[in-house]
Amino acid sequence: MKNTNNASSLLSTGLWALLALSGQAIADDLTPNQQLAHDIYKELVEIDTTTATGDTKRAAEAMASRLKAAGFADEDVHVLSPAPHKGNLVARLHGTGKRKPILLVAHLDVVPALRADWSVDPFKLTEQDGYFYGRGSSDDKYMGASFITNLIRYKQEGYKPDRDIIVAMETDEEIFDHNGLGIQWLLANHRDLIDAEFALNEGGGVYVKDGKAIRVNIQTSEKVPVTFQLDVRNPGGHSSVPRPDNAIYHLAQGLVQLSKFEFPLHLNDTTRAWFARSAQFFSQQTASDIRSMLSDKPDALAVARLSAIPVFNAELRTTCVATMLQGGHAANALPQLASAKVNCRIIPGEPAAEVKATLIKVLADEAGQELGISGN
Repeated sequence: MKNTNNASSLLSTGLWALLALSGQAIADDLTPNQQLAHDIYKELVEIDTTTATGDTKRAAEAMASRLKAAGFADEDVHVLSPAPHKGNLVARLHGTGKRKPILLVAHLDVVPALRADWSVDPFKLTEQDGYFYGRGSSDDKYMGASFITNLIRYKQEGYKPDRDIIVAMETDEEIFDHNGLGIQWLLANHRDLIDAEFALNEGGGVYVKDGKAIRVNIQTSEKVPVTFQLDVRNPGGHSSVPRPDNAIYHLAQGLVQLSKFEFPLHLNDTTRAWFARSAQFFSQQTASDIRSMLSDKPDALAVARLSAIPVFNAELRTTCVATMLQGGHAANALPQLASAKVNCRIIPGEPAAEVKATLIKVLADEAGQELGISGN
């Protein structure tokens, strides 16, 4: 099965919510509430909400229709469209007003999904071998479906919490809201609709071992995403007369150097606490490595073993990785321009300018010649 990173689970809880836990799909013999959860999840996954070809407004309208059919008043369900095919949903369940509202945030958009890369249709919710497959099945439509399902059940049961519950489903999170049409637009234009005492967003997950939940992660902050553009320019020429200073080769050499580079270990209060409290859930070797890493004199081999685990490595340091390549203009011409995009996820508190300066040094060739780098 290709692209299993978008496999998700559908489980029932006391709130009939959807939770991405073990990755196993349970869709047989469902109660009416569970069936509703499944149907909302399926509907949301099967709406293409990619930036290039999709429509987040359509997804927002679909969820709004679900809420209104369940009895939510028009004034409590808002589909806000700042641009064609772009939509944000804000819905409110009224409480007693004893406490200030809580805001629950999920995003509607998903990253691109090429059909050729998938063994199933990425925009059909497919249940296979105990798993659900589909673009956004875990990131982040399971969360959005959970919120909508829960609101509907609260309304049907007449539940009145001591505070308003606000759900905001935003567009463009996957492109960092760089056009300002998602959460930034809501904050700038409809702050009154989403103003709350605190918000819960996508982040920490629930981890399961032997069918039982063993921990719930809480994310206190977010690594800062910054994408840098690398450009190598060259006078070019005809491919029949090759030159040693080939733009593609120069770029490739720099990227190879980047692939071998590791930013230094950088723990903060949150990551230290997480590793310290989570060590007990891992193997004896991993737990020992974690304790060594947290000590005053970390063992280099222990840190190396932890760094070899991608999810740990991402929590230990700033990371930068090449994600896109482009070069040349004709098969029989020497390339005049070769470009790459490098996406960095920066530990909170590290200046982006320092990361950029580090990249410039890492990408310089043996002669000290630098690649052109832009971005902030």
